[in-house]
Order: sequence, then structure tokens, then C-alpha cells
Amino acid sequence: MSEQLKQHRDQIDAIDEQVLKLVNARAKLARDIGSLKEDGVIYRPEREAQVLRRLQANNTGPLSDEAVSNIFRSVMSNCRALEKAISIAFLGPLGTYSEEAALKQFGLGCGAVVCGSIDEVFRTIEAGQADYGVVPVENSTEGAIGLTLDLLLASPLKICGEVTLPIHHCLLSQQTDIKQISHIFSHTQSLAQCHEWLNKNLPRTEREAVTSNARAAQMVHDLVTAENTFAAAIASKRAAELFGLNILAENIEDDPNNTTRFLVLGKHDVAPSGKDKTSLVMATKNAPGAMVSLLAPFAEHGVSMTKFESRPSKTGVWEYVFFVDIEGHHQALPVKAALEAIAEHAAFVKVLGSYPIAVV
Repeated sequence: MSEQLKQHRDQIDAIDEQVLKLVNARAKLARDIGSLKEDGVIYRPEREAQVLRRLQANNTGPLSDEAVSNIFRSVMSNCRALEKAISIAFLGPLGTYSEEAALKQFGLGCGAVVCGSIDEVFRTIEAGQADYGVVPVENSTEGAIGLTLDLLLASPLKICGEVTLPIHHCLLSQQTDIKQISHIFSHTQSLAQCHEWLNKNLPRTEREAVTSNARAAQMVHDLVTAENTFAAAIASKRAAELFGLNILAENIEDDPNNTTRFLVLGKHDVAPSGKDKTSLVMATKNAPGAMVSLLAPFAEHGVSMTKFESRPSKTGVWEYVFFVDIEGHHQALPVKAALEAIAEHAAFVKVLGSYPIAVV
């Protein structure tokens, strides 16, 4: 070993010792803060978002902002666990993109509650069998997840946060030759997101939708007959590792910017972070100009609307509810004024939650 290399490693060792002392000092302060909290709420997404934004603003590299966020999410997760171990429900099995989103938001210092469906995620949190949940709500290519929107309408749960996750699909199989694949399992959205790639590379292959991508990988792993080993799954690299499958192709999504947005669900409101979003659902009265009256208060009070999604209300034929995302916290004066004005014109309005805009 050269003397220069040894000097660099010695410096790294010294810095590691400093980092260890500082992280433990931070953990002690976090534990002390936990004992001072009066409401018992351990997870504070608004505070964590403020920390990450400040660190990214002060980051001079060479680490990327995303790397800085990953490091400090892990630090905060383990410090949070000293106050109380919290559990996170998500659509399983292990290896789903929902699990990846949960890990991105909460880190490794949490317990996993693996659910068989999005409905079960909601029920698990409502029943107190998990503290929070992570559910997909929309994809940049395929649009909204209707089931999640329908469940939000009926559920008492609050939206506490959001996570955006770049989605990169892989073709997984026990086979090593892509030409041998005759059947593909995946979630219906993933099949749609890889539609053109599949048409070009596996045009004659039968496609079958299942409950999740990780479930597809699990199924391919469990197929042991000679005939069924020609099956493949569209899923993540993590799923390949978990189920011992070969990666036959990577990044097979048609849109390289393919991204899924997930919501963090809980039972409590979230305080303003300084850069927030509010989600709500509303319905119009049956009257001329009702929709204009419903949306006009946003413009009048300078509130920017970032999403508008209609869904059947399921209370009558051709009746709809409208899911809306706006910039700002519901406690902010312009947003509060707009919501009060909307309530005067709407047949129904429900604030689903105000929460920090996702931090990369």
C-alpha cells in the first residue's frame, strides 16, 4: 500500500469516528425530543421534508442531492426508531415498487406489514395494525390508480406525504434465453407501460395480469415444470434478487421517464412545511355553471391547481366526483379562503390531506 493511499484511508477513518459521534449525538437529541412530544406522533413528515430541503440547498457535492437525501433519510429513520418503532403497510409481496417507495420515504428503521391488496393496506391502517401505509395513486404514463382514489373517498385516513419513484422494469425468468419465453406475468399497469417493447421483442408471447409485479416474480420462481419454466415476469431488480431469477432485459418501459407517485397514509394531520400540497375531492350541485363556480375560487385567491381527475361517484348513474391537487397547505390563508368559498357552491367537499411536496 502506498503512503498516500494510507494517508487518505487514515483520514477517512478519522472522519468516520467524527460522523459516528455526531450521529449518536443527533440520536440522543431526537430521543429527548420524543419524550417532550405531547401528542405521541413520532413521524413528522413536514419536519423531515424541511431537513432534507435544507441539506440539499447546502449541498456542495460531490454527492448528489438524491444521495444526500438517501443518507439522511436513513439517519432520521434510525433516530425515529429510538422514540418508537413504527410499522408501514404496503402492497406485497416483498419486492414491489410499493415496498421501494416505503423504503425511500421511511428508511430501514421501520417494521413492514405486507398486504395482499391496496384495499388491505387501507384496512390495516384503519384497524391500527400498522401506523402508516404507502399506496400508488398515479403513474406518469398510465394515469390515476382508480382503486386508490375510490378508497380515499370512503376512508377516514389522511394523506400525510407523497413519494415519487422512477420505475424501471426488468424482464425476469428462470430461463437465460429471451427467445424461449412464451408467457409473461405482471401487473396490468406494468404490462401497459411496456406495451411497445413487448410488441417489438416478444410479439407472440401471452400476457397475463396479476396483483403485483413482485407477485409475478414469485409465481415465475414457483413454476417448476419444464413447460412453465418458459414463463417470465416484468418486475424490479430487487424482485430478481429476492426470487433468484435471471434478468433477461433491463429498462424495458416504453417511457424512460416513467414515474409512479405514491401516497403516505396515516391517521393525523400534517403541519405546514413551507412547500406543501393539498388533495381534496368534491362534487358539483346539479345546476348551470356549477363546475365554473366550483373551480373559480382557486383563481380568485391565487391558488394553483396541479391535478384534476374525475371519477364515477358510485351513488348514481352519470354522477361524478372530482379529485383535485392544489399548491399550498389548507391552513394557508389563500387556500383556506378558496376552500371556504368552494364549500358554499359544492354538493360535497372533503380535504384528503395537506402534506409536503415530495423531496427527491
